[in-house]
Amino acid sequence: MKTTLDIAQIVIAVALITAILFQIKGGGLGGIFGQSDSVYRTKRGIERWLFPRTIVLTVVFVILSMVSMLYTG
Repeated sequence: MKTTLDIAQIVIAVALITAILFQIKGGGLGGIFGQSDSVYRTKRGIERWLFPRTIVLTVVFVILSMVSMLYTG
């Protein structure tokens, strides 16, 4: 059971890291071409789809970490 939890935690961690890296922070590439950061910007496309899933992955990761901690003690 502990091994399964560890593997699940690693898979969720990799998915969470990937989801975070795919999200655009700040102005993105627009800052290079003169786009100001003060412009209001809404989430569109993949960013809109990815944001709630990142939250879900974070919650699942925390729960898996707590359950895994119970099995080590």
